[in-house]
Amino acid sequence: MAKPTYRPPQQSATGQIVDSLFLLALVVASLFAPVALGLAGGGKLDLSFAEKSWAAMQQSPLMQAAWEKLGFTPETAAPLIASRFDYTFSIGAFLLTALVVIVYFVFVVRFSDKEYRDVIAERFDDR
Repeated sequence: MAKPTYRPPQQSATGQIVDSLFLLALVVASLFAPVALGLAGGGKLDLSFAEKSWAAMQQSPLMQAAWEKLGFTPETAAPLIASRFDYTFSIGAFLLTALVVIVYFVFVVRFSDKEYRDVIAERFDDR
């Protein structure tokens, strides 16, 4: 006797839309959560210069030419040059993030392996 062909369950269009919106909300929330919790970015450092000249702001002749091409003078470029991002980071936060990523990866691999074996067993065990 021939085995009936496998037909996966169908999801309605409404269900697909709800699932898509839910996943979109999760993605947006995961992107904004670090900002809302104050975990993103170390902020900015504001440098102060004794005088507002290209040399005092440690700008090379090439950098000076680029600033001037953009229409900046030493006075107008000084606030932009003085505002720098703070690239310091916490080793603890880095290790916690690495741990979360590794645990998630192990979970996905184990769960996928179990699901894969169940599907293979369902489809091919009686052959």
